[in-house]
Amino acid sequence: MVRCSEALVCRCLHYGEIFCGSYKGTTSTACIKLVEIWVYSSPSNIFVSYQPSTPADSSSPLISSPLSNLGKGILAVDESTKTIGKRLQGIGIENNEENRQAYRGLLFSAPGLGEYISGAILYEETLFQSSVDGVPFVKILNDNGIFPGIKVDTGLQPLPGGSEIETWCTGLDGLQERAAAYYKQGARFCKWRAVLQITADGCPTETALKENAWGLARYARACQESGLVPIVEPEILMDGDHNIETTAKVQERVLSTVYKALQDNGVFLEGSLLKPSMTVPGAECTDPVTKEKIAEYTIRTLERTVPPAVPGITFLSGGLSEEEASIYLNCMNSNPRKGPWSVTFSYGRALQQSCLKAWGGKKENIPAAQKALLARAQANGEASQGKYVAGSQPSADGTLFVKGYKY
Repeated sequence: MVRCSEALVCRCLHYGEIFCGSYKGTTSTACIKLVEIWVYSSPSNIFVSYQPSTPADSSSPLISSPLSNLGKGILAVDESTKTIGKRLQGIGIENNEENRQAYRGLLFSAPGLGEYISGAILYEETLFQSSVDGVPFVKILNDNGIFPGIKVDTGLQPLPGGSEIETWCTGLDGLQERAAAYYKQGARFCKWRAVLQITADGCPTETALKENAWGLARYARACQESGLVPIVEPEILMDGDHNIETTAKVQERVLSTVYKALQDNGVFLEGSLLKPSMTVPGAECTDPVTKEKIAEYTIRTLERTVPPAVPGITFLSGGLSEEEASIYLNCMNSNPRKGPWSVTFSYGRALQQSCLKAWGGKKENIPAAQKALLARAQANGEASQGKYVAGSQPSADGTLFVKGYKY
């Protein structure tokens, strides 16, 4: 056994300068599992490559994964069977494997999707599924230049010792073994979603903060040791009537706690991504707030809490409308910032809503559904460069906010 500081070296490219350093940590099997993680990061590009070196994979070539290139983001298609069932029910479609397969197949096979999407987060069922023509979804994604990812948490449970509404995320038991199987199936990155909520009576509590941060850190460490790049997702729900100043204050506490836990667990920050909420007021807040203020507060919060070693920020949409999610992201990328990370998207509902409605469960509507998906993907690809013109792409009307959203 050797120390990480002796075995794992990272090389980062920031604004044209090369920095060499070592990953400092305690004695760990990470030295065996992660022989090399090379991260090239600039304002417009993230390039993560890694090579697991378990005996079974020792002959594998170096795998390069551009998870957040200029003008690209991540498509989140990791809804549980129950949650996708609600979406299908909304268009009058039965929730069965055939319909789930058909819907996800039309997403992945959309012509030109890889121009705007670099990765797709999948639910476990989807990772092992094939299209109606018998082609594995993993192959379809790879052929389109899209890297498959996997949601590895197993859902939320009530938090003992927390308030009535607080939860913790399950799935650590057997995670390394599952992660290794996902890697073998073709996944190259992963995601774990922790959920926190702001209330007038003191939520999130310190117990909830620490428990969820520790879970994210243990997940990230375990998955890195299995060769997967972890996306860390500490979501703050939009529920409530709090103002944007309150959101910013809580989010700073959350992210600071998360990154302390990641450091304590020896997580290789250069080989990870952050998927946070945008800094927005509660859904029931009546104070007007501009897109410029949301962008300002969001970037300020990140600059105060996210280490520059983290290559990229991939925002969740969290109940924002399709158009809002694009406009706010565009505003963040339209102004200079101190943070060196790439700022892009990892949207689910804000990429899929128009597509789902256009499809309606009918085979003849697949071209229209794919066109709707590509329109929102292009909108967000442009927004990640600060080039999106509001209203230039069609979008679904209305908010996508769901109170107490779980999936």
